[in-house]
Amino acid sequence: MGFKSDIEIAQEYQMEDIRSIAARAGVDEPYLELYGNYKAKIDSRLLRENQRPDGKLVLVTAINPTPAGEGKTTTTVGLADGLRRIGKNALVALREPSLGPVFGVKGGAAGGGYAQVVPMEDINLHFTGDFHAIGAANNLLAALLDNHIQQGNALGIDVKKITWRRCVDMNDRQLRNVVDGLGGRMNGVPREDGFDITVASEIMAVLCLASDLMDLKARLGRMVVAYTYDGKPVTAADLKAQGAMAALLKDAMKPNLVQTLEGTPAFIHGGPFANIAHGCNSVIATRMALRLGDYAITEAGFGADLGAEKFLDIKCRLAGLTPSAVVVVATVRALKHHGGAAKAELNQENLEALEKGLPNLLQHVGNITNVFGLPCVVAINRFPTDTEAELKLVENQCRALGVNVALSEVWGKGGEGGMALAREVVRLCEEKGDFRFSYDAGAPIEDKLHAIATRIYHADGVDLTPNARKQMQQLTELGFGGLPICMAKTQYSFSDDQNLLGAPKGFRVTVRNLKVSAGAGFLVALTGDIMTMPGLPKVPAAEKIDVDENGKISGLF
Repeated sequence: MGFKSDIEIAQEYQMEDIRSIAARAGVDEPYLELYGNYKAKIDSRLLRENQRPDGKLVLVTAINPTPAGEGKTTTTVGLADGLRRIGKNALVALREPSLGPVFGVKGGAAGGGYAQVVPMEDINLHFTGDFHAIGAANNLLAALLDNHIQQGNALGIDVKKITWRRCVDMNDRQLRNVVDGLGGRMNGVPREDGFDITVASEIMAVLCLASDLMDLKARLGRMVVAYTYDGKPVTAADLKAQGAMAALLKDAMKPNLVQTLEGTPAFIHGGPFANIAHGCNSVIATRMALRLGDYAITEAGFGADLGAEKFLDIKCRLAGLTPSAVVVVATVRALKHHGGAAKAELNQENLEALEKGLPNLLQHVGNITNVFGLPCVVAINRFPTDTEAELKLVENQCRALGVNVALSEVWGKGGEGGMALAREVVRLCEEKGDFRFSYDAGAPIEDKLHAIATRIYHADGVDLTPNARKQMQQLTELGFGGLPICMAKTQYSFSDDQNLLGAPKGFRVTVRNLKVSAGAGFLVALTGDIMTMPGLPKVPAAEKIDVDENGKISGLF
């Protein structure tokens, strides 16, 4: 028996007019900016003028991703729909997909099966243009920087110490390292340069963490783009760039409102990749969901060692948010992969591989409950091939840690398949948590790196390359030592080696580069061989994507 694809399911759904969805969310017409019939932006004035008490914040995260898939976004959407089915006022706050992976490896982050946000084609492609605005602002700053150097370099910028890179919203390894300004004096000053994918731009993190437009402009001004010959930082404000950049971003700052397949209001705004960047939905969108709903369901990118850690240690710290509960998503198939089972064998019962892979899940759960002090439930995204013995093994192991397991069948059943999980989340939200961070932001940089590596990754410690150690000293001397840490690390493993699956022991994490994102308000630590500009695979997803004469898109996941 064949299954409908995600896009086929989405295209069969008759969407409601977005004004009806806005009314369901409690958004009055004056705050609504329509982008056609099914998308809208919400004016952030709503947060100042709506005095309704905030609801409960629920974070959805997952085990380390595998080729077998986990279903974090699908579970997030299905949980919100499930909460509405049991009579709760729930809203969703999700991340926007990036075009790079859409055309490279998958169809994006709109959920799957009968737990999706729509219009999924728009969401996975240009949507409302937020990422284009981020890219334009990023590259405006790059142009102003190089123009300043060309026009006499009054600030004394050392062209060998430029930290700001250009960006494009596409996986394109060809652009990782380039030389530009060639062809004579009128074409600029020749220098080594490079591109990041747009979502790795600091502007993405600034947009996600800013509280309003004026805060955005101030943060943009603080961004460090280069250093002078005598080692002093040069900011976007020094280049008088922040006003024009904020003008480009004024609409991108407003959260986007769409709907799930069951008509649940969903905010989609910012922040995809937690392996190379902040990786969380915007503070404004999260606050809007909290202000309008009794339960705000949000997610963070990749596994709990990356997205959840950054959500809790950075976003919650900087925005003053306190989650009420955490959902850790796993599949039996993915856990068997972590236990050494080959991808082709994941449909067969294999209790031995499952038992070997379970420590990955249990370590994430332990981090949430013991390190961060938050109530937690494990959501098993159920597949038809999962056996009762396998499901029982997962349940027993989790209960030994004092954590319940809820079966999630939202892919095939939508909100109905998320009702059991919804009831457990409601129960957890009534428990008293003891939320705390995994490190003290005021501690020395090396101590913070050590805390993340040992407490979250369960490494033996952290090693800094000579270059990273020099950068750490310089950043401390410049007054940036008290900022939280944004770790850039492979998503596939607790370690910085993507091949170490499960819950590895006896490893150390190597930090090879440290830089400041002063506008975002954190330090970025690059570990292992992580890159901020991914490449396309041998057979890109783009080869299967098409459009017919009526504009109907196919092959998009």
